[in-house]
Amino acid sequence: MPRWILRISIVAFGIGFGGVGTPCVPANGEQPQSADTAAVVPATRPATQPSFLRFVADGDGGVLQTGIVDYRNAAGQVVHLVGAVHIGERLYYQQLQKTFAGYDTLLFEMVKPDGAAILKPGDGRHGGGWIGGLQRGMQDLLDLDYQLDVIDYTAKNFVHADLTWEKFNALREERGESWLSMAIGAAMHDIQRQRDVKQPSSDVMGFAMLHAMMSDDRAREMRLIMGRQIENIEDQMSGIDGPNGSVIITERNKVALAALQKQLDVGKRNIGIFYGAGHMVDMQARLLKMGFTPIACEWRTAWTIARSKPDAGASTAPAAGGAAGPSTQRSQ
Repeated sequence: MPRWILRISIVAFGIGFGGVGTPCVPANGEQPQSADTAAVVPATRPATQPSFLRFVADGDGGVLQTGIVDYRNAAGQVVHLVGAVHIGERLYYQQLQKTFAGYDTLLFEMVKPDGAAILKPGDGRHGGGWIGGLQRGMQDLLDLDYQLDVIDYTAKNFVHADLTWEKFNALREERGESWLSMAIGAAMHDIQRQRDVKQPSSDVMGFAMLHAMMSDDRAREMRLIMGRQIENIEDQMSGIDGPNGSVIITERNKVALAALQKQLDVGKRNIGIFYGAGHMVDMQARLLKMGFTPIACEWRTAWTIARSKPDAGASTAPAAGGAAGPSTQRSQ
């Protein structure tokens, strides 16, 4: 499988739409460490490029984690950017739901038809066209849960903050964007990337995917491949998001930040924005322009990939349990 197809799959499956950003590091710029994580070797990433999304290796396994970064303005209002992957472990979403209950308002993404009702988990399989179908396929392939099947979007403090399906398509037509153009952009970027840096060829990646599909432990092997690819998604997204931005990121973020301003204007002081992690680079830039400063961050474990053998590595994955909970690590 060519690498660019895998890239488009990550976007189409809605697995965070990518994810990079300046935050989830303390003010001194050092990566947060704890007794649980100090012995775990993180995937390769310069210290100057921390992320809202990371893969932490543990022998031949590891964890995929997403970041929540807190920002505060001069008035003392706090905004939490909650980066997400849209397919993950049920516990990951259950813990996020508990966190959201503590916010005054939770602004969420969902491109849906104008006037369409928000379904509760279990009310029926959500649509989404072919993208929803791909997400369902990835859910089954990785043996994980779909975000819309676990998160209760009907909670009283949840506020829709995204484009309607009609507006989304109108803006794409206006910009001349399509899934095909995104695929072409990813392909061209992949070709250039292979020329510039040493990385596995498309053939190597194809064999790895084929091996995983034929494995007796297919879900684990596929999580491992996808997790490692998502770790480097900031490079992948640069081949999709054009120099003038895109509808899928830029235009939707404008809607989310406009909704945020409304909440700030009515005096809300503790607001979350729950979007795919790939939105967070742009969102953070907009927050900084609004006078917000990052003050704290934490990591949430979305996927766990067990080691294939008990002795497959000297370290252990971030411990389950402890003061921060089974899948949370926080840094001030």
